[in-house]
Amino acid sequence: MIDAVVFDLDGVIVDSEQIWDDVRERLAKERGGRWHDGAQAAMMGMSSPEWSAYMHEEIGLPESPAEINDEVVRRMLDRYAERLPLIDGAVDAVRRLAPEFRLGVASSSNRPLIESVLEHAGVAGLFDAVVSSEEVAGGKPAPDVYLEAMRRLGAEPARTAAIEDSANGIRAARAAGMRVLALPNPHYPPADAALALADAVVSAPSELTPELVRG
Repeated sequence: MIDAVVFDLDGVIVDSEQIWDDVRERLAKERGGRWHDGAQAAMMGMSSPEWSAYMHEEIGLPESPAEINDEVVRRMLDRYAERLPLIDGAVDAVRRLAPEFRLGVASSSNRPLIESVLEHAGVAGLFDAVVSSEEVAGGKPAPDVYLEAMRRLGAEPARTAAIEDSANGIRAARAAGMRVLALPNPHYPPADAALALADAVVSAPSELTPELVRG
């Protein structure tokens, strides 16, 4: 019996992957970095220490990883303040599942960004645990962020479902021993091999019902 659900944030609740891509690409080009088409896909799921190090070491930004992280987060918050691109039906899905399950968030986003999204979406009070990958040892596809979310929820992996959009996220949830519901990101679709790890695949948040979550 499933009694807890942990949501990813980017690509599940907020349509932010293209904003991340744009913000980091603009910063890289401003600072003389070597941006390439595979950079965003490479960084999907990375924790902030991991992607900021990637931008310093692989993309070639001269600033320190900490400075890169701070600047990207500042620009992301500015973009969210202009317009928060919530995914159609995502807030309704959260509200639909909240009466039935304990809810958590396990996201690669920095905590200020997670909190900004949840507050502006009006659902912050529905989550009992919120974990950023920057608070654990390894980003997705390592299971750390999901394991920590379940620890804070007091939930067991076999009784917890994860809702994920990316290949690295699906792998992380599977490695954590959870029931995995995939909501594939249309802009950065997971490979078939990753989707095959999911217990169920949906095309829209409107399909996320308590019955589907329980399996």
